[in-house]
Amino acid sequence: MQDWVWIDQNVGTSGLRGTTPSWSKGYETWDCLSKLPVVKTYHGVDWITQGPRMTPLTPSCRYSVRVSPQMANRIVDSARSILNKFLPDIYIYTDHMKGINSGKSPGFGLSLVAETTNGTFLSAELASNPQGQGAAMLPEDLGRNCARLLLEEIYRGGCVDSTNQSLALLLMTLGQQDVSKVLLGPLSPYTIEFLRHLKSFFQIMFKIETKPCGEELKGGDKVLMTCVGIGFSNLSKTLK
Repeated sequence: MQDWVWIDQNVGTSGLRGTTPSWSKGYETWDCLSKLPVVKTYHGVDWITQGPRMTPLTPSCRYSVRVSPQMANRIVDSARSILNKFLPDIYIYTDHMKGINSGKSPGFGLSLVAETTNGTFLSAELASNPQGQGAAMLPEDLGRNCARLLLEEIYRGGCVDSTNQSLALLLMTLGQQDVSKVLLGPLSPYTIEFLRHLKSFFQIMFKIETKPCGEELKGGDKVLMTCVGIGFSNLSKTLK
């Protein structure tokens, strides 16, 4: 978000209560550490360099609620068994919720983040199936599968991972009437459908240029998305 709007470096969020998805009484509460400013406009971006390599010690998070704390070690060890083959310095936080802060639904999950040398973040996340829905998943399988998803995102490349491609395109659409460019990996089916929605609601079309992999662009073929924003302005006012 710092590429589209100004955000104080000290602003952050902390989870107070959490739970895994379920049909039962699941909920999640977050506390903002600082008051965010009212954003009036989004400015254009020229985000076409993803970075030459990954940085070590990228923080990631493993979480579990209402299950044995040993699940954490099993998830981390299985994820490391794959990721440590490529990068030895990997740091994974552990967040184990219990008691009143753990909600009503037991489960566990893993969120992995890779950062390039120029500050581009690529992420992958996987969670266990809700109780009574789908087949049960072992912590080892979840850790390995999530690690493979992160490696796939790194191979796809771009300045935004496949999960957040649609968010980047939306912010480009709402930006000022200036040219914005963002380099993405191969477009996901969700992103392709989202582009159709943007055309229907905002009558905006993107220029799509294919950038084949080569010396400068590693991994899969990239897509350079270009558009001119509609100049959206936030009219909200602070209530006194």
